[in-house]
Amino acid sequence: MRAKLLLIFAFLFVQAPAFAQQQQRPSPVRYNQPVIAITHVTLVDGTGAPARRDQNIVIREGRIAATGPAARTPVPAGATIIDGTGKTVIPGFVFMHEHMFYPSGGGHFAPMLGSFPSLYLAMGVTTARTGGSIAPLSDLSLRDAIAAGTAIGPDLDVTGPYVEGAGLGIMELHASATPDAVERLVNYWADTGVTSYKVYMMLDRARLRRTIETAHRRGLKVTGHLCAVTYREAAEMGIDNLEHGFAAMTDFVAGKQPDVCPVQQAFNLLANVDPDSPRVRDLIAYLVARRVAITSTLVVFEDMVPGRQRLGEAARAVLNADALRDYDRVHRAIDAAPPGIMGQAEFARAMRLERMFVEAGGLLIAGTDPTGAGGALPGFASIRQIQLLVEAGFPFEQAVRIGSLNGARYLGRERDIGSVEAGKRADLILVDGDPVRDPAALARIETVFKAGVGYDRQALLATARGLVGYR
Repeated sequence: MRAKLLLIFAFLFVQAPAFAQQQQRPSPVRYNQPVIAITHVTLVDGTGAPARRDQNIVIREGRIAATGPAARTPVPAGATIIDGTGKTVIPGFVFMHEHMFYPSGGGHFAPMLGSFPSLYLAMGVTTARTGGSIAPLSDLSLRDAIAAGTAIGPDLDVTGPYVEGAGLGIMELHASATPDAVERLVNYWADTGVTSYKVYMMLDRARLRRTIETAHRRGLKVTGHLCAVTYREAAEMGIDNLEHGFAAMTDFVAGKQPDVCPVQQAFNLLANVDPDSPRVRDLIAYLVARRVAITSTLVVFEDMVPGRQRLGEAARAVLNADALRDYDRVHRAIDAAPPGIMGQAEFARAMRLERMFVEAGGLLIAGTDPTGAGGALPGFASIRQIQLLVEAGFPFEQAVRIGSLNGARYLGRERDIGSVEAGKRADLILVDGDPVRDPAALARIETVFKAGVGYDRQALLATARGLVGYR
């Protein structure tokens, strides 16, 4: 008994500074009144419609009660008023390739449940799908804690563990040996509470087909970062979503063998792809006809392109010393070396293919994938992803729709979230400035509302300062 008490005392002694630090931090909640009115604000509502100037938005009991021109939309008596002059409101982001882990070197990944949820919410992500999990029980517990109000973060749609074949060499991923093993895995995690599955690079056609069939019988969806299987093959099987835009497709790899991932060519797959070729246009038309959604993750690729944007001071502040040192080391190498993952031309090609997909009628959704070279940090990467969609040629209003309503539509939640419309949940981002005219202003988020509760961005960032990374 004495030994047990000493162990408990030692644990509390070690943890006490952390507990004290948490108690000293100010609450991140800025607004939690029953009725709130944001007045004279520019509204980008998430539907893709042009921005509307001088609008009032009324929030009542966590939902949007009214939106409209300030002159015709009265502010209720007793409402807490936020002057939106010179500011912009957009819907909370619904991002679709997120993780609760971070690369920790040597092909390993470290869970970041203590920092990532706050970072996502600080930058406007109010709903997120985890696009693959290395610790699904932890993600499910986090999802439930957020839903219960005992943790702060975006609502989570949790994917199961990666459904993968053998040969990639990432120890956190377990290979399913047979189609029967895949079926058991899918059913087990469906019973446990996940809402989707992600298939990965080395999975072959037989196991992919069984994954899709089993998940669909359970009413669940399948997304994939493919390699051994081509986009066309997966679409024929009925996959719901493909990750990383067109940068992960092996359909046009010369000499591609069935069920084999061309690993040596898998990191610059757009080098020899001609977007204007009939074969590419035919593939895009096929994906649209099969109603396969595509997730754009431009930000994780930008982080591996020489000479592109790197982390600013606010983002660097959330990395711990080890992670920051390795981030700088890795990016010095990327910027000094010839393109290995993706060059400037291939990055521009990736942008163009995503635009072509939308122009053909496809459903493009947005994600960040905080893995890669370590620079796609949750929240910060979400802002950058929207800016990159604008750089790709989408009007700002359409880029916002891709990052909000399109994701809600994919999840089947578009009646409740994804746009700023009366009756929907009050998930809003209040920006200081006009990102319609200057996308850089999107980084100046002041307050993020989730279900009508307004969170201070800086206070949320403070809870994650220096915590991202590993020791």
